[in-house]
Amino acid sequence: MYRTNVSLFALLAILLSACTKSAHSAPWLGTSSPAQPVSVLEGGATPNPYEPLHRALGQPILTPTPDSPHNLPGLRVGAQQYTVKSGDTLFSIAQRFNILPELITQASQLQNPNALSPGQVLIIPPLDVSEPGPGFKIIPDSELVYGPYSSTFDVAAFVNDHAGYLAAYTENVDGQTLSGAAVVQRVADDYSVNPRLLLAVLEHQSRWVTGGEAGEYPLGWQDARYAKLYRQLAWAADQLNRGYYLWRVNGIGSWQLPDGESIPVDATINAGTAGVQLFFSNLLAHDQWLKAVTEQGLFATYQNLFGYPFDYAFEPILPDGLSQPSLQLPFETGVAWAYTGGPHGGWDSGSAWAALDFAPPPGNLGCARNNEWVVAAADGLVVRADHGAVVQSLDGDAYAQTGWSLLYMHIESRARVSVGTYLKAGERIGHPSCEGGISTGTHLHLARRYNGEWIPADQDLPFNLEGWISSGDGVVYEGLLKKGSQVIRAEDGWRDYNLIQR
Repeated sequence: MYRTNVSLFALLAILLSACTKSAHSAPWLGTSSPAQPVSVLEGGATPNPYEPLHRALGQPILTPTPDSPHNLPGLRVGAQQYTVKSGDTLFSIAQRFNILPELITQASQLQNPNALSPGQVLIIPPLDVSEPGPGFKIIPDSELVYGPYSSTFDVAAFVNDHAGYLAAYTENVDGQTLSGAAVVQRVADDYSVNPRLLLAVLEHQSRWVTGGEAGEYPLGWQDARYAKLYRQLAWAADQLNRGYYLWRVNGIGSWQLPDGESIPVDATINAGTAGVQLFFSNLLAHDQWLKAVTEQGLFATYQNLFGYPFDYAFEPILPDGLSQPSLQLPFETGVAWAYTGGPHGGWDSGSAWAALDFAPPPGNLGCARNNEWVVAAADGLVVRADHGAVVQSLDGDAYAQTGWSLLYMHIESRARVSVGTYLKAGERIGHPSCEGGISTGTHLHLARRYNGEWIPADQDLPFNLEGWISSGDGVVYEGLLKKGSQVIRAEDGWRDYNLIQR
């Protein structure tokens, strides 16, 4: 098997709708204290293109304009049947129908919900629909993704300045002792979720940034598998991503609250706000949820920490006419690899289906050590090389959050390229492995981002690997690579018909 836990939902990134931005104070950008407002430079210029413009005191705050209404899925008003397919779990089925797993268990009178069989017929109950949710915009899209305006944000300086519980916190993660700030930074890097947003959510839920006290579940998700800060933040980042990328594809029409109530989504919110609304829908009953997603909720917490959220609006994240730079297959000439995973999540189950998987010869099952080489798919600077991940910036700067970047995942530490190395396409990155995440077999997981946003492998801007074009069929890990009349289907494991080489 060559599966990894960095995927589950088919998602797509599309262009942002414009929002008017303004501010009453300058953003905090990692100095020793919150920055003081200053006038916009003449002509709107700024000395650092990766920092938003500061504006003078007294300028008005302008309310973000609503998005054009999204064409959202209709809400299920009656019960329906679903026939279990191979690979289904109760959790995955519940996610597909946006309903709590226990409601399916009850309606289907399941004796053992953990033992579904292909062909088994389940009853999906109707939604318990309440009044529509608010249209209040909480954050711009660029404050959910780890994009250009957050690339220079100094997490450690900010955390230490505020001297809350987080500043003294440490945790062992994968055998390494990390500070609280380092935990936030790692989750931001992995999930490509803005560290400012992670800090704001943490502050809102536990006050750990400015005060707070010890607790196993600082984000409020009461599950022993997600105890302590690292797993709590990872869960939160995945939920924020899920709402964001589902909204991108008009893939969700209601939020399911813990008591089973479904709140129809206001069709004029933006993707960033959708991410926050879905996050809180996992945790709160109706009245508490409503407070959290309106002006006195996370918005107020964020503003107290960083200033007006829409002062950070970087638009559009994906410009008109965006095209992928030239990419080659990420392995050496003359060596056949297996195409083992079609479009699936860039990181975990909430992000866009931004990744493809390739397994090296000789095709052994399991996490065997392998001496084949993963090579750079393009020219670019290595800006990360740790925990199985190598990230390459393709736009000539040292930031993964700006322009195009590539994630090469499951790269063994042995002979792995170092941060700061500029690679030409075809130069060696390292050996494939199971390092990083959870994997059942040695392989390479390759994903793309633009301005911090995961770019789907199966939508309007598919992978083009020297003429091999990716596509999906709506099922996670399944899909094709096509080049002219040649077609290769993704297949788990090593097969004669899923081999590809340069």
